[in-house]
Amino acid sequence: MKLRIRDNSVRLRLTRTEVDQLRDDGVVASRTAFPGGREFRYEVESSPASVNPGAFLSDSKMTVRLPEATVLAWANSEQVSIDGEQQHKNGEVLNILVEKDFACLAPREGEDESDMFPHPAAEQGETC
Repeated sequence: MKLRIRDNSVRLRLTRTEVDQLRDDGVVASRTAFPGGREFRYEVESSPASVNPGAFLSDSKMTVRLPEATVLAWANSEQVSIDGEQQHKNGEVLNILVEKDFACLAPREGEDESDMFPHPAAEQGETC
């Protein structure tokens, strides 16, 4: 799972296996280890109680929670992403985007893309 955070936006890209795991098990998780034995954990969770996408931070762990019905529809279709906005009490908005991770149009040395989704533009012969 890839994570990108920029200002008030969180974007996660999931491989085919991770999308299947989210659909079947309700959660997919990853972590990044830091010196001193510390780590940052992040996960995407499918929840029958959720109505909209939301993100939560607690004890060095970020959880992005998605509505279960939305995850099931997304995982079993050609739909590329699930997106939403989370309004904070102070008026700020957090943009949330969870996407299927596509293989690059141009091969990159050392990059394993065997579990990526096929890029839709690859059929037209497009390149980066």
